[in-house]
Amino acid sequence: MSLIVQKFGGSSVADAGKLLRSSQIIKAARDAGHDVVAVVSAQGDTTDRLLKQARELTDAPPPRELDALLAAGEQISAALTAAALERLGVPAVSLNAFQLPIRSDGVHGDARITEIGRGRVQRELARRRAVVVTGFQGVDDRGDLTTLGRGGSDYTAVALAAAFSAEQCLIYTDVDGVYTADPRVCPTARKLDRVGYADMYALARAGAAVLHDKCVALAREKGVKAEVRSAATDAPGTLLGDGGEERAVVGVTGCERGGRAAVTLVGASPPEEAAERALSDAGIGLLGAEAGERTLTLFVPRERLRRAVCVLHDALAG
Repeated sequence: MSLIVQKFGGSSVADAGKLLRSSQIIKAARDAGHDVVAVVSAQGDTTDRLLKQARELTDAPPPRELDALLAAGEQISAALTAAALERLGVPAVSLNAFQLPIRSDGVHGDARITEIGRGRVQRELARRRAVVVTGFQGVDDRGDLTTLGRGGSDYTAVALAAAFSAEQCLIYTDVDGVYTADPRVCPTARKLDRVGYADMYALARAGAAVLHDKCVALAREKGVKAEVRSAATDAPGTLLGDGGEERAVVGVTGCERGGRAAVTLVGASPPEEAAERALSDAGIGLLGAEAGERTLTLFVPRERLRRAVCVLHDALAG
């Protein structure tokens, strides 16, 4: 029987209805004959709310205590998801970082996973249970909780998929895949059917918020084939792995970097002259440029950032 890992982001478990929808996705995979390990994030804005509570007490919460606080959000989601699965007739168990265990280094707020115990999960799967694991957290050599930083639940999912040689790692989120640009900024952005590890890593490093670079780096290192898709539909998403689109420009992303507005083109060979010409034709001033591995970053006035993303996307990646 093949094993798949399914990860559900905070928006996918935000309330009772969404918890049941995510649990139905898990049930469908089980009904199709798969063993399932699900990874869940904290519900909705739970992490932000907990962080706000801590900062109402002190401007500088102790990192150890902050991690202990923030890790509670994922434990709530895991227990609720297991309860929802039981309601649907699926035997389930929730497990946290201590119970697997998920070993991590001692860097509070941005830890890295060093080892994952397999025995407890294997025993639960042998009992025909769906296993629901808390994302975003590990436990260090001192026995203290550590959180894994931004995108930590995706990182947990990929690490579990690698540890158990999973057939698939499905990352369910509030978008239906990886786009050539943020569709909220650029209406002409198109969804990619596949994206290579190198390009996804470069997009993540440049500010694309779909997957964190730490997660993508681990997927590339371990050869994990992941798919980013929406929990709200049954439509296929974007496959991450070898064999992605090989284009001069695969995607465009914009962000603030070092106090400047930066637009980054990612692909096999982003053309600097064509990019500069497109900005000039649109009346957008160029403040500087930096070339990197599979990237070209153009600095523009802050107030023109969104416009620059659309202009460069439509000229070079559309």
